Amino acid sequence: MGWGVQFVYPGSMANKNARKLRRNPTDAEQRLWSRLRRRQVDGHRFRRQVPLGPYVVDFLCYEARLIVEVDGGQHDAHAAADAARTAWLGSQDFRVIRFWNSDVLERTDGVIAEIQSALRAFPPPSASG
Repeated sequence: MGWGVQFVYPGSMANKNARKLRRNPTDAEQRLWSRLRRRQVDGHRFRRQVPLGPYVVDFLCYEARLIVEVDGGQHDAHAAADAARTAWLGSQDFRVIRFWNSDVLERTDGVIAEIQSALRAFPPPSASG
């Protein structure tokens, strides 16, 4: 395990896919992004649709090593793939929390509170080592 996340190069398929996803967010992704952007959650910076190794993650806070995924109904049918993805991201020292689209749309404040709890539960490593 380490902090050596695979880099994604500018012309890569993951970058193109991330760009496409940023241009076409779901309603739930739009709602959550409106609350995560501009350091609104305890001063943490989130990025959206970030290429990370072979995957594109919905929202990423690098400093806290936290990934927030927003899943629609299609993810129910892809549980094994999601588990493999989460395992790989975990091997890169990232934590992953998942929410259903309906949770984000119907209880946005509760989702934000859970994200705040995750950020506070595992603060980022100190710069001094």
